[in-house]
Amino acid sequence: MDFTFTEEQQAAVEAAKAVFADVAPDSVPSPALTRGAVADAFDRPLWAKLAGSGLLSLALAEEYGGAGLDTIALCLVLREAAKVLARVPLLEHCATAMAVQAHGGPELAAALLPGAGRGTLVLTAAAHGRTGHDPAELAVTARRDGTQWTLDGVQTSVPWAHSADWIAVPAHTGEGEAVLALIPRTAEGLTLADQYSTSGERLAELALDGVRVPATHLIDNPAAWDRLRQLLATGTCALALGLGTGVLTMTSQYTSKREQFGFPVATFQAVAVQAADRYIDLRAMEVTLWQAAWRLDAATGGAGGPLPSAGDVAVAKIWASEGVRRVVQTAQHLHGGFGADTDYPLHRYHAWAKQLELQLGPAAAHEEALGDLLAAHPLS
Repeated sequence: MDFTFTEEQQAAVEAAKAVFADVAPDSVPSPALTRGAVADAFDRPLWAKLAGSGLLSLALAEEYGGAGLDTIALCLVLREAAKVLARVPLLEHCATAMAVQAHGGPELAAALLPGAGRGTLVLTAAAHGRTGHDPAELAVTARRDGTQWTLDGVQTSVPWAHSADWIAVPAHTGEGEAVLALIPRTAEGLTLADQYSTSGERLAELALDGVRVPATHLIDNPAAWDRLRQLLATGTCALALGLGTGVLTMTSQYTSKREQFGFPVATFQAVAVQAADRYIDLRAMEVTLWQAAWRLDAATGGAGGPLPSAGDVAVAKIWASEGVRRVVQTAQHLHGGFGADTDYPLHRYHAWAKQLELQLGPAAAHEEALGDLLAAHPLS
């Protein structure tokens, strides 16, 4: 099989590298790290560059001004974004747009997707932090009332909610089915309260008190939430891969210059072995990520059930959750005191890595889910 990327996918990578080339890691100050000062963590100039380069619309169809590319192309761009800890809602925005394109009605798609592709409308998703690793726990209820739906409940840890124009909120109906509602941030009955992540990222707690949503803005199809959840999970794996790649590069450069006993510490066997182990982790994270991303676009579900995509996403999450933690821990160890110096960027990568690990959920839970899938769909 040919595992090389297509010319269009490689072009997306080159465009992303050009956009992120001058971005300093985590350049926008975090409110949690500036002693409570409320700052807009959204890097608006960078967002404008992404829109101008066509990277916000690369997975949208041509009718919405997009390039018609796939999940792999999006993950390639996300990998580059994570290398510099770019503070933009690239994952949530694009994943929500892709879910709307795949399952939303024509009126909803026409209202949101052209603006989303141009970057004039910002989308995010209320998905249990970022990846929705516990999809059974939908805290928002939706009940139909004629041509409208009414939503009630609380959703926590919503990224970019303060900066977004529209928020995708999963909810459950009285029959227990999952629906996906697209709600404007200024909707009556919707209030936002500040929360902060491990990395200092500004999140929001959404309280929905009788929020009215027209039927055209609600996707009454459980597949929409399932696809959005898996897109977010796979995209988070791409962020973990990009972050880990950036950290290993930083570690390689540091150990090549840092000398002990007259020799670079990179020449010491103990250092080289640890770095090699982390390189193996990154390659495992990479291959499982591309497998999951390909499955999301190629699998139809059908008679085979959820295994074609859900199993591969679970494997990618296992490696990403464990791998990114090991990479940053080794980097901290090999950097010594520099790793904890707040004037040196590694501590920010460590904070972001911990947040990604928490958002992905524990590897043991994904291993259990994978076992359940294999039990339900035994391999022939």
